[in-house]
Amino acid sequence: MRTRIRGRHWRRNPLRRRSDVVEAWTKVLVALLLFVAAPALGAATAWWGHGQAQAIVAEQRAERHHVRATVVDRTPGTLSTGELGGQHTYRATVHWKAPDGTEKSTTARVPADTRHGDTVDVWLDSRGQSVPPPSDSAEIWQHSATIGSFTTIGTVLTVLLAHRAVRAVAMRHRMAEWDRDWALTEPQWTHRRA
Repeated sequence: MRTRIRGRHWRRNPLRRRSDVVEAWTKVLVALLLFVAAPALGAATAWWGHGQAQAIVAEQRAERHHVRATVVDRTPGTLSTGELGGQHTYRATVHWKAPDGTEKSTTARVPADTRHGDTVDVWLDSRGQSVPPPSDSAEIWQHSATIGSFTTIGTVLTVLLAHRAVRAVAMRHRMAEWDRDWALTEPQWTHRRA
């Protein structure tokens, strides 16, 4: 014969302890935190990160300007030095004409398949130094999604660790209550004196 124990933490019965009630309410709180609070906090953090990233990109666009430059010479001794936009790059000397008509040059990262005389897009700061291009909208969304995901994961892990700690304390209290009750009941069953 099988008995149902569903809802044993909530019903009034002589075996229910205060630790059972605490554990039952903790489960409700943990479920709310995992399924409502963690995703909401992740979404809020992602939205905040998106706003911050847009502000940084707007600042970058204000500080940087784009020029079309001609590759003059590969910087001596440079190999492929990294990736820019998903392709390998190396440093090369490039020339361009400033708005006032003067010839300018700098060292910039150019795609690995670029040859002498090719025209490339170069981003410059206010001092005329080569800098990476401002982030695009895909990078902003990727940044936001990453921040939101890690916030959600961190919140979930924190809630689960806290739940585990509460369950351990509740189990200790439950065992202490059972030991106290058994110390009172056992002499009646075994007819031994405590």
